[in-house]
Amino acid sequence: MEAGIVGLPNVGKSTLFNALTEAGAEASNYPFCTIEPNVGIVNVPDPDLDVLRAHIETEKVIPATTKIVDIAGLVKGASEGAGLGNKFLSHIRDVDAILQVVRCFEDGDVTHVDGSVDAIRDVETIETELMLADLQVVENSLQKAKKQSRTGDKQAQRYLAVLEKCYECLSEGKPIRSMSIDDPEDRKLLRSLSLISAKRVLYIANVNEDEVESGNAEMAKLQAYAAERNSEVIPVCAKIESELSELEPGERQEMLESLGMTEPVLNKIIRGVYHLLGLQSYYTAGPKEIRAWTVRQGSTAPQAAGVIHGDFERGFIRANIYSIADLTAHKTEHAIKEAGKLRVEGKEYVMRPGDVCHFLFNV
Repeated sequence: MEAGIVGLPNVGKSTLFNALTEAGAEASNYPFCTIEPNVGIVNVPDPDLDVLRAHIETEKVIPATTKIVDIAGLVKGASEGAGLGNKFLSHIRDVDAILQVVRCFEDGDVTHVDGSVDAIRDVETIETELMLADLQVVENSLQKAKKQSRTGDKQAQRYLAVLEKCYECLSEGKPIRSMSIDDPEDRKLLRSLSLISAKRVLYIANVNEDEVESGNAEMAKLQAYAAERNSEVIPVCAKIESELSELEPGERQEMLESLGMTEPVLNKIIRGVYHLLGLQSYYTAGPKEIRAWTVRQGSTAPQAAGVIHGDFERGFIRANIYSIADLTAHKTEHAIKEAGKLRVEGKEYVMRPGDVCHFLFNV
């Protein structure tokens, strides 16, 4: 699962990517500095792992990870080939969710592709291009679907109905994510189209260093815009986060304290990406390793076991589970069992955040 960092040129995408991944991707003050997407794997900050490590002796701790992709800056007319055009759009089509960096700071030394700072205009520029690209896909698919539906094929007729709903939505200037489709089969057909505006979005407001806590007028407009669309805005000063990522742990903590921060904002962004993708963690813990495993929200115990190995899912018998809260309260796994807090769960159990699991299986 991966999230793509997108935005207009010169809004701080690559600077943010460098801070997130410490990958050293080039960041310069000119459009299309990023041409091919940079890709980084980042650890998901997780205080539950610290709790597990404090109570269980182990050789190593392995956090969950997620993939971040830094995609080239988009300009108006991209859906018609302007800038990097179709290349940009194909890259964004490949990711599972969108991190849209929006410039909310004034700086005469950093040019803006449209000549001025306007958060809503910038967001709408990108949203429009994504919807126009989707409209092309839907229109092309509609022609074929209409021919197939005339044969009386039920599946073709169903597909046509989904396409017509998409066409109506996009023609009204609304992204596909705003549509309501309840039927699981229709949702599956919609996913097969890989429409860009169907992807969930997390907005990153790039502000000056003295505005991360207080915000500013542009960020306030962006927050109102996002709230109307059931999305979230995370304020960040990409420049500060980049500087923090280059420091040693001790120096980083000193800088955080001097800024009145408890942790880098990047931690919140990474956790936000993780949840935006519909993911959660469960844990296995023992003397060899403590590890966070990634599952989709709503996964059952056998599906979670299958993340470790397919045989675990095929031969699933049961799972012995306790929570992080149980470990905090009782200190050891033995004490948890003695207190009757070790749960035995079967195939229908739906995983909860903070579950620590031992799976029993037989193949």
